[in-house]
Amino acid sequence: MSLKTYKGSCHCGAVKFEVDIDLSQGTGRCNCSFCRKVRNWSAIIKPSAFRLLSGEESLSSYKFGTFSNSHQFCKNCGVRTVSHGYVEEIGGAYVSVAISSLDGVEPSELIDVPVWYSDGLNNNWRNPPAEIRHL
Repeated sequence: MSLKTYKGSCHCGAVKFEVDIDLSQGTGRCNCSFCRKVRNWSAIIKPSAFRLLSGEESLSSYKFGTFSNSHQFCKNCGVRTVSHGYVEEIGGAYVSVAISSLDGVEPSELIDVPVWYSDGLNNNWRNPPAEIRHL
């Protein structure tokens, strides 16, 4: 794969965005309390690769723990689209795009996408958890 522009949205269509992602560079899943609850599968990009097209007024956010993440979701339909924040260990400012919020992606395009598993539950972010089948 290579860098590709994807359109994305929440379920009701109030929030629309586009992102530039090279999915072959990898995606992530985590076992922390938040990621487990939302069944997170995401791709991390630089903020310059994300463009909100509409729906800023429909976005709400959730922060917890260290408050280094702002999880954005549509306050109309509740669908989580992106998270953003600043974490030095991953290169500073970032946007984490929920793969499930990308529109028109064929399953065949996602089948071979590399997935990295993080043990966030134990703050062991650079290593996968012992069990990943449920993630």
